[in-house]
Amino acid sequence: MGKMMMRSWSIVLLFAASWSVKADEGMWIPLLLGDFNEEEMIAMGMKITAEDIYSVNHSSLKDAVLVFGGGCTAEIVSEKGLILTNHHCSYGSIQRHSSIEHDYLTEGYWAENLSEELPCTGLTCTLLIRMEDVTERILSQIPDGISEAERQRMIGERIGQVKKEATEGTHYSADVEPFFYGNSYYLFVNEIFKDIRLVGAPPSGIGKFGGDTDNWMWPRHTGDFSIFRIYADSANLPASYSPDNIPYTPRNHLKISLKGYQEGDFTFVFGYPGRTTEYLPSCAVRMITEEENPIRIQMRNIALGIIDRAMQSDDATRIQYAAKQAGIANGWKKWIGENKGIKRLNALDKKENFEERFQHWAGKNPLVRDQYGQLLPAFEKLYAELTPYSKAETYLWESAFRTDLLRIAGSCRTLVEKSRDKETDPSVIEKELTSLKNSLAGQYRNYNQAVDRELFRQLIHAYFENLDPAFSPPFFNEIRTKYKGDIQRFTQDMFQSSIFDSGETVTGLLDHYRPSDYKKIARDPAYKLATELRDYYFNQLVPVMQGLESRSDSLMRIYMKAQMQLLSDKHFYPDANSTLRVAYGKVMGYAPADAVEYDCYTTLAGIIMKEDPDIHDYTVDAKLKELYSKADYGRYADPDGTLHTCFIATNHTSGGNSGSPVLNAEGYLIGINFDRCWEGTMSDLMYDPDMCRNISLDIRYCLFIMDKYAGAQHLINEMTLIE
Repeated sequence: MGKMMMRSWSIVLLFAASWSVKADEGMWIPLLLGDFNEEEMIAMGMKITAEDIYSVNHSSLKDAVLVFGGGCTAEIVSEKGLILTNHHCSYGSIQRHSSIEHDYLTEGYWAENLSEELPCTGLTCTLLIRMEDVTERILSQIPDGISEAERQRMIGERIGQVKKEATEGTHYSADVEPFFYGNSYYLFVNEIFKDIRLVGAPPSGIGKFGGDTDNWMWPRHTGDFSIFRIYADSANLPASYSPDNIPYTPRNHLKISLKGYQEGDFTFVFGYPGRTTEYLPSCAVRMITEEENPIRIQMRNIALGIIDRAMQSDDATRIQYAAKQAGIANGWKKWIGENKGIKRLNALDKKENFEERFQHWAGKNPLVRDQYGQLLPAFEKLYAELTPYSKAETYLWESAFRTDLLRIAGSCRTLVEKSRDKETDPSVIEKELTSLKNSLAGQYRNYNQAVDRELFRQLIHAYFENLDPAFSPPFFNEIRTKYKGDIQRFTQDMFQSSIFDSGETVTGLLDHYRPSDYKKIARDPAYKLATELRDYYFNQLVPVMQGLESRSDSLMRIYMKAQMQLLSDKHFYPDANSTLRVAYGKVMGYAPADAVEYDCYTTLAGIIMKEDPDIHDYTVDAKLKELYSKADYGRYADPDGTLHTCFIATNHTSGGNSGSPVLNAEGYLIGINFDRCWEGTMSDLMYDPDMCRNISLDIRYCLFIMDKYAGAQHLINEMTLIE
């Protein structure tokens, strides 16, 4: 063997050592489990087959797993279309049914029969019918050397044809998604249900126990679940809400195990993880963690301080801002943990070490030098150009675009443009007006002028003070000249002069709207600023960023191909992209710090220990305390007599996996995934087997709350329990 060949082979071995997929890491394509994962899963303890998990030939577990809304997962648990997901996934739906008189967020809600199940307007559930590898159809005979724009045009046309053929003559919808940065493509044929009704939800003291204090943390004691039901028409097909609809009969529903688990037991999560970026170069990770995340954390820290104080002041504001606050806080705490994890892992050093070896290999091997030799320098140049634009975008989204005043004002843009055009048919304007009034009714229901004014003042101030002047939007000039930098006065004038700070005023205008009234909206200062910022964003930032991101996508496709080509014996898993995946691992505790060691489960006793009347997050429900004092756990107790609340495992999860079923070796439901441990939140960028743990609600605690706490035995009776 020649010296060059020996040197190249040794570098490949170094690659393999650095980038081999560790046990428990990965979000795997269900269609391919039989080819790539089944043997390992069985070796780890699984007692079912890949065909039991995913099949198009017969009923399988995939027929009971759903996309819930726009960004969570749910599972079907009865023959009558009953579904479980997280309480935090349904927070908005519960809030929309809540008022001071009927505060379902605080008190919970339990429908005693079908007639009491509450319709959730706009909520959908999506069921995968089948998936198919269509890479050959999408990528075959695309010429080398064509422009990226032409390449994407050809791919787009082929995707359209594949989707059309897959759904023609059916009620299904279809998506074609790229995997491995466009090196492969998969077709997903789906069924979308539109009549989803709220069946039950625990009070926030259970469903949100620990609140922001415990969010992303372990140990955890949160009863994070809610119950819905899918309704269909008389033919069992998806239909919009109708009182004539009936509960959906699914192809399959999950059986529920009451047997519990032991440390080391095999588990798998079946759901829809949102987005991960495990294969990015170091310069991209540096931009995320050193530039974008600090801005997000800074701005959300400001917003949370304002909103938290307001929510503590009165119940109406608490209900209005509950969902907004939860969404803001969730990302804020996640990004703090992500940055800490990347630093602790020395992730940038590891990426750079890999890239050094990659560059050495590409430079020395004449077979790949032309293809891959300039990849990493091209990435460095690109991200140096992209970073200031990314920072400007992040500041804009976390400041001006977070305020309700500008968001509401901006939503009138289509109405103004259609009204300004004298050729627009009146029916078109009327349709837009109806849609806008429905939308604004919901937005103003959760609008508090005093809170939004303070958000506007402080966030615009931080935006104004910290953004690179080279990327200043035009209104910064007005603040500097007319207002001499006085953000307080600018804010006061904005809110006093705008009609959009009053729902009554805007409603009155729209209720008696004539096309010529668009002028009243167009000259409003909030509308003008919202329009200016939208134009600034789409005309100044987006074109440059899209060009740079298109170049990045093109480079990543090649970089991904290079890794897969050079490490051909490695089994790569694709980054998450909101498509159905399987992640598998074992129930296992972890040691996050020196002299700190965590067990793999928590119990109801831990809730009692955490109780603190002075901390809202740790208020314990009186009835729950009574059940604890009597140890009245029914058949839901562990064999050791305790009632388990939550558990952790090594399954690789991400945003979107919230609500996912956690299944045991037999494929029975043992938990509902709802979070990750804080020390492992960098798993979207780099997985650490020592620290990455998914946090799940023990299904027995969920059933205990339904049965013993809420008295909803009729729901338990619908389910198939394995004792």
